[in-house]
Amino acid sequence: GGTMKRRAGEREKELKKKKLLEELGENRLPYLTPADADFHQLWKTKYSKLIFRKSDTVPEELHQMVQESFLTLREHNCFFQDLVRIKARDFLTPVSRILIGNPGCTYKYLNTRLFTVPWPTEGYDIKYCSPQIRDACKALMRLNDYLHIEAVKASQGQNLFETKEIKDTTVIDREQSFATPLTEQGAVSKDQRGVCVPEDDRSLKKRTSYNLTLLNYMDPLQMLYLKQEPYFGMGSMAVSWHHDENLVERSAVAVYSYSCEDSAVEESSEQELKGRDPAVWHVGLKVAWDIETPGLAIPLHQGDIYLMLDDLNMTHQHCVLAGLSPRFSSTHRVADSSRGTLEYILEQCELALQNLQTDSDSMALSLKSLEAAVVKQVEEIHNEVEFEWLRQFWFQGKRYLKCTDWWLKPMAKLEEFWRKMEIMTSLVLSEVRKEQQIEEQRNETISCFLLLLKERQKLRKEWTAR
Repeated sequence: GGTMKRRAGEREKELKKKKLLEELGENRLPYLTPADADFHQLWKTKYSKLIFRKSDTVPEELHQMVQESFLTLREHNCFFQDLVRIKARDFLTPVSRILIGNPGCTYKYLNTRLFTVPWPTEGYDIKYCSPQIRDACKALMRLNDYLHIEAVKASQGQNLFETKEIKDTTVIDREQSFATPLTEQGAVSKDQRGVCVPEDDRSLKKRTSYNLTLLNYMDPLQMLYLKQEPYFGMGSMAVSWHHDENLVERSAVAVYSYSCEDSAVEESSEQELKGRDPAVWHVGLKVAWDIETPGLAIPLHQGDIYLMLDDLNMTHQHCVLAGLSPRFSSTHRVADSSRGTLEYILEQCELALQNLQTDSDSMALSLKSLEAAVVKQVEEIHNEVEFEWLRQFWFQGKRYLKCTDWWLKPMAKLEEFWRKMEIMTSLVLSEVRKEQQIEEQRNETISCFLLLLKERQKLRKEWTAR
């Protein structure tokens, strides 16, 4: 059911996109940059949940740690292009990535599951391939904590500003700075220790507690071809228009940007160029499926930060427009971990194996129940552990061994569970062949069992072909 719904959603998006481009023809929609007179007014009215922080509002020590960590990970060849699947075809992403975050966390996008290189977390034994990689992960964990606090403060400010329930004029003055994001200077306190989340706003804390960061790296001059932005004519894109996937609903996304400007082409002096400067990296924003509202192209310089608060990621789309210099970014997310953590899949395996019993004398294995619902549940978990975890990990995840071997033990455990589930599949087959089964119950079991076996066969063929 979920797959059918997802495919229908994808078809609908494609039709919308096609219709939009047909309506546009050769005409491109307008978009604004900070140089345009109406830029701030448009931001305030249509993009107010995008918050921007210039680099000089961030502690210098944090800049230094984070930027060194990017360079360290690049030196150790820890950035990888992902092989993603779009419409049954595989594509290499132009951007190279690495996922760092809570131990056992994963993040799935475009049918590809990434496995976190764990950052140093209390209570976990994590061995890194070098002390430098450990320090890099620690720096990104520090950045994660900082951005969490920033997102809480920005969200609280937004709420106060929107509901106008403000009595203190100094608070009014401070919060209005959120509406003029590019002109604010020093709106962020360097000392964040006084910030706390009100007890009654656990939801806000949950929506800003980032559990991982997806790091991106790209050198545009090494790319043979970059797609052109189709709606506004904004130029070359490093990342096409999208909503971030697999996130907790209405959770904030925080992005730290670092373009190596000093080693590359400087900003264009040709000010007669209309629109954005192609030498400079920008984030592009548009209201999803809207051909009335102009888009925004916002320049990104060394150490700038932006936050997408609340439902902005759902109501709007964003893209990344390539400049000429190499660029790193750290994109912090609250990944939906309901089905994406090691803890979750281990619990699922334990649940499936409750239907397997061992005879104390002969040590022979048998099934406790052949009820259709029980068999269905076990075989669904069997498919999940094989295709969402084991194959995904060994397909691309093993490259993370350049950083740490943390995932090897859990994967060995999951393989052991999977082998037991293979035995359980064989036991179902041998049991349903026996005549003493009640025919109606037997038919029900066979019917749901065969559906899942066919799905398994189809997916195995797909993975073999990949």
